[in-house]
Amino acid sequence: MRILSVFGTRPEAIKMAPVIKALAAESGLQPITCVTGQHRQMLDQVLELFGIKPDHDLSVMTPNQTLNGLSGRVIEGLDAILADEKPDYVLTHGDTTTAMAASLAAFHRNIPVGHVEAGLRTYDLSKPWPEEFNRRTIDVLATKLFAPTETSAANLRSERLNGEILVTGNTVIDALMETVERIRTTPELKAQLDARFSFLDPSRKLLLVTGHRRESFGDGFLNICKALANLSRRDNLQIVYPVHLNPNVSDPVHELLGKNPNISLIDPQEYLSFVYLLNRADIVLTDSGGVQEEAPSLGKPVLVMRDVTERPEAVAAGGVRLVGARTTRIVSEVEQLLDDADHYASFARILNPYGDGHASTRIAAALAGRSSAAFAA
Repeated sequence: MRILSVFGTRPEAIKMAPVIKALAAESGLQPITCVTGQHRQMLDQVLELFGIKPDHDLSVMTPNQTLNGLSGRVIEGLDAILADEKPDYVLTHGDTTTAMAASLAAFHRNIPVGHVEAGLRTYDLSKPWPEEFNRRTIDVLATKLFAPTETSAANLRSERLNGEILVTGNTVIDALMETVERIRTTPELKAQLDARFSFLDPSRKLLLVTGHRRESFGDGFLNICKALANLSRRDNLQIVYPVHLNPNVSDPVHELLGKNPNISLIDPQEYLSFVYLLNRADIVLTDSGGVQEEAPSLGKPVLVMRDVTERPEAVAAGGVRLVGARTTRIVSEVEQLLDDADHYASFARILNPYGDGHASTRIAAALAGRSSAAFAA
């Protein structure tokens, strides 16, 4: 069977890399890879790290692109590849515009779609926007629905969708475990990373920040920056913020925080370096879906700068808390973690509701027609 995996952003690449590896190891499957280049520079870093050489590259990224323009270029570019490759399945991941457009292109050619990370929901089309729409659209047309958790699978069952549902765990845990182990067992690599981040002060707590969601553009990022400026006054705290390249993020962040000596604004990090920072962090402040899954698996308290999340499992388990993009709430929640050891300990437990490191092999086995035990958190 010819399995065409399509992805375009850095998070998709991270989560699909172990799937592509598992497909190649599964007898009877031939993996084919197509990237769209929705995140060009950050995507290429992940491809190099995991040794993935795409068979096709659409290079759809253009300056100031619109979602409609991006969708159209992905559908048109992929249509020719589908006609030429004639895959038996198209695999897409998550909730990006690339995933939605690629799934629609496959559907229009009557090619079965497998959706990796299916079933996540907020049931609010504006939060996150446009991701909630994208994910729900893919799930409607997908033939195989690879749900990361039982909660996600229950969402899919309640919607009475036609696709076959399999609970696999999340492939991001596969990638995370592989990368953490690579750093741990490679002394020269660990030394290089220590040198790269020699500015980290072990005597101070490390707050790692990531933020890029469209729903926070404008006032949301202004509020986040105000909170970080307030927190930077603390002598026992060091803030590191890899700033997303989108000018709606980078412009206000650099304008408001660029001259603050207690905040390190650094370039977006390739995955290996980010995992190193995540493992060093004491607290994580984020609006990223992937980080909500990764950080609890490393025992890191996570504060999510959103009002709702499609990843409720770690919230229910107590390792993640929603704080929104509100200045006073962010400050108070971070300070409570810094000042109350018992409160911190209640968060900082290694929680792994999202995977056991074998999600990708379950997906490959399902596509090959072999039975595979479902993941149970």
